[in-house]
Parts: sequence; structure tokens; C-alpha cells
Amino acid sequence: MPPRTRKADVAQAPSTMKELKDTLWKAADKLRGSLSAAQYKDVILGLVFLKYVSDAYDERREVLRTELGGDDADPVQLEMDLDDPDEYQGYGVFLVPDNAHWDYLSKYAKGRNEPGESPKSIGLLIDEAMDAIMGANESLLGTLPRIYNRDNIDQRRLGELVDLFNSAKFSRHGDQKARDLMGEVYEYFLGNFARAEGKRGGEFFTPPSLVRTIVEVLEPDTGRIYDPCCGSGGMFVQSEKFVEYRHGDAQDLAVYGQEAIEETWRLAKMNLAIHGMDNKGLGTRWGDTFARDQHPGVAMDYVMTNPPFNIKDWTRNIEDPRWVFGVPPANNANYAWIQHVLYKLAPNGSAGVVMANGSMSSNSNGEGDIRARIVESDLVSCMVAMPTQLFRSTGIPVCVWFFAKDKKAGSGGAVDRSGEVLFIDARELGYMVDRAERALSDGPDGDIARIADTYHAWRGTKSAAEKRLTYEDVPGFCKSATVDEIKAAGYALTPGRYVGTANSAEDLEPVDQKIARLTKELHSTMDSSDVLGLRVREILAALTHD
Repeated sequence: MPPRTRKADVAQAPSTMKELKDTLWKAADKLRGSLSAAQYKDVILGLVFLKYVSDAYDERREVLRTELGGDDADPVQLEMDLDDPDEYQGYGVFLVPDNAHWDYLSKYAKGRNEPGESPKSIGLLIDEAMDAIMGANESLLGTLPRIYNRDNIDQRRLGELVDLFNSAKFSRHGDQKARDLMGEVYEYFLGNFARAEGKRGGEFFTPPSLVRTIVEVLEPDTGRIYDPCCGSGGMFVQSEKFVEYRHGDAQDLAVYGQEAIEETWRLAKMNLAIHGMDNKGLGTRWGDTFARDQHPGVAMDYVMTNPPFNIKDWTRNIEDPRWVFGVPPANNANYAWIQHVLYKLAPNGSAGVVMANGSMSSNSNGEGDIRARIVESDLVSCMVAMPTQLFRSTGIPVCVWFFAKDKKAGSGGAVDRSGEVLFIDARELGYMVDRAERALSDGPDGDIARIADTYHAWRGTKSAAEKRLTYEDVPGFCKSATVDEIKAAGYALTPGRYVGTANSAEDLEPVDQKIARLTKELHSTMDSSDVLGLRVREILAALTHD
């Protein structure tokens, strides 16, 4: 068993973000080749979580020991107080039983057994540690991976992996809490694993540019927030960051979500737990949203989601009450996702949904009729065409649909936008992270702020008032169009149809002067060409003579 106090460990300097990333990515390299990207993702993230909870528990225990008087306190009472669960859980720290502590696991990482002790499989010990932590912390029940004692995992490499993790210390880093540091590392890993997995990576990781754009436009601050295919929970985490950035209380947000893939559902549960968010709203297990809505009758204030695009094989019931605007086609679930989102919205709710660009104009299999009914019901508030290559895993160009159940003045904005839709063409925004991936710039003058500020100015929100923003159409970028204009365009919602082209710089040069200038430039070019031609002939003649 690990000793109750580990002063040497606590005194260890906390790792910087760069050190953590370098160390932990090297750890991933130890498994690369022996396991697929999907498999080693789960192995690594589970170990990262285990190391984090152990370090956080140690740190809280040492702080508590000092608060209780340390060596001057009654040893029996001190031990009882140090084992009080409320002293940990009340401070956002998970309980770590002795057999789940990192010191205990590390001892067996390379077969360092006690004299006369039977060899212990490090994989089995880690699985038992996961069970122990889930048993001690209700919010983690059914969440942590138990995959370490399988035949396809090299136990020698796993031991080396655990040994390498010893150099990572999740503790305070300046004024940054261990939880914030862990959250950043977790997101770093999710992003890297999404790149490594290629296409499948999009199932659990939405590009940060898209997540932040949706959050900045919707500005979720209080109420129920929902994602019907939540992946690893990025929308929820970014919403929490938004609230804290605005000096609000993240506890005012109630998280609800659903995820069909077991491994991804576990990632989301862990991700929320790491960020100190209640993950009970993700249910007790994974499940198909179309087959069974796990949150029936719960009206959502905000829906933010990046559903899988163009699903051809989905659970379809033509009598489902969610199909208010028409039954979605059997060979494409795009309008099933859209209608599910609208069905879940509260009377004053709003939503942001990432979709393939084809959803904005498709007329096949009744999709155009469904879109027309949604537009005529005045539920679309804004359409944003995004730049290409935001997803490393797919080349499909995407857009974001924003919905609002009520666009009247006072229902989230000072301007009555009933019967209008804001179109934003953001295809020219962004910068290349590398040759394969584009991102939108952050900051008060960045691309994300430009999109969000345009929407808030159009709607007349509190943010627009604070920033003194006023809306006007900008040719080539944004346009407020009426439902009648959209109807005249066959209910197509492609921003490029409405925003037009950017105004070019006005040419003030008189026509006669421009003709004279261009003629002079042309003559000069021709003269230079004649001189160059003569010189080339001279060189060729000299070569021939030689």
C-alpha cells in the first residue's frame, strides 16, 4: 500500500504545460504501432486521468494536513480527518483509494514486487484501480476505461508507459489550478488523436474554431445546454469557459447530452469530470438519439452540436413526433438532426448546428420542402458559411445553422428580427495551421469575434450594447434578408446568394488618361521585348559561330 504521506512527491515542482505535453506525447509514442490510434487514445487518456486524480488528491491531502496542525495534531484524529471524503469532494477533488494511487501502480510498473510476492500484471492493477476510483466517486460510475489487461496490450510497454508518467506532475502551475492544466492537456490530446485517427476523429472532436464560434454567438450563460451527439463534450467545456470568462457561475449551466459510441461517451464523461462539471446529464450509458431520446420532455435553452454529416443508415421512424416539418429521407439524416434540435428547444431557446453545405440548398427527397417549412416558421436566425479545411478529417465544406424560437425584441435582443435571417459568408476568413488544416483567429479583433459581433449587432444583444456595435449589411460578407427574399430564391440558405460581392476600390482615373497611360506602358514593354529579342539572336549567332 502507498504511504499516507508523500512529502517528497508533493514538493516536486509542477510540470509546465510544455513539459506535460512533451512527456505525455512521448508516452503515446510508446504504444504507437502496437495499437491503432483509436485504441491507444483510450489507453493514454485513461492513464492521464489516473495520474491527474492521484496528484490532485496528494496535493489536497498535504494542504489539509497543514491546516489541521501537521505533526502537532493528535495523530489518531489527524488520520480520521485526512480520510474524510467531504474534505476532498467538497473541493472538487476525486477520492483515490490506496490501490488506485499512482505510487502503488508505479511500484509494479516494471515488476518491482515485494520480496516473496507473486508477480502482478500492471494491466490488471490498472483495471482494478479504475474500478476502485469509480466505486469511490459516484460521478465516475461506468465511465473509466477497463482495457489494460487485454491480450493486445503489451504489458512491458504499458509498464514503461506508467514509468514515464512519473515525471509528469499535475499540480498548481503559477495561478493555474491543476484542473485547468489537466483540462488543457486533455484537449491537447483529443486534438492530436483526432488528427491521428483521420476520418473517425471527427466523431469525438469538433475543431475548436467551430465550437468557439457557436458558443460566442449563442452566449450560453444560464439554463439547460444540450448536445444530442456530444462527442467528447467540447461544446460543454467551451460553454463553461465562456461563463467563467464573463465572471459568471458555471454552476448556472445544466448539461444534458447523448452519445451513441461507448468509447466516446466515456471520453465525454471524463472530460466533464476533469473540468469540474456535473456529468450526470450524459446519462448512465451511451445510446442512439434517434432510437431513444434519453431526455424526453426536457426543453433546452441552448442546443449546440456537430452531428455526423450525411448519415445514410440511421434509425428512422416515419411516425416520430419530432418530424414536425416533414419526414426526413431514409438516405440522409441531416434534416433529422435539424428537426430533433428544433423539437428540443424551449420557447425562448436558441441553437447552433454544424452541417454539411449541401443542407443549405438540397431539394432531393423532400429536403427542400422541409427547409421551406422551417424558414416559413421563422426559426432560422443566422446562416454562416465556413471556410474549407476546418476539419482535418474531412474535406466536406461546412456551415453553421443558428436557430431561435423567438426573434422578437426582448427575447434575447433589442432589435425585432421577426421575418429576417442574417447571412454571413465567412469562407475567406481563417489562416492555415499547416498544409491540411485551417483555423479561425481568436481575440477581440479575430475571425470568431467578427462573426459573433456581426450577429450581436444584428440582434441588438447586451454584448452589442456593451461594445456599441451597430449593424449594417457589408457586401461580400453579411446581409439581412427577409423571408420573402429567401422564398424568391427557392428557400436556398446559401449566404453567397444574398451577400453579393465585396465592393472594389473606386477607380477615379479619367478614361482618356487611363488609355494614354496604358498605351505608353504597352509601347515601353514592346520596345524592351525588341531589345531582348535582338540580344538573344546575337547570343545564338555567337554559339553557332563557335
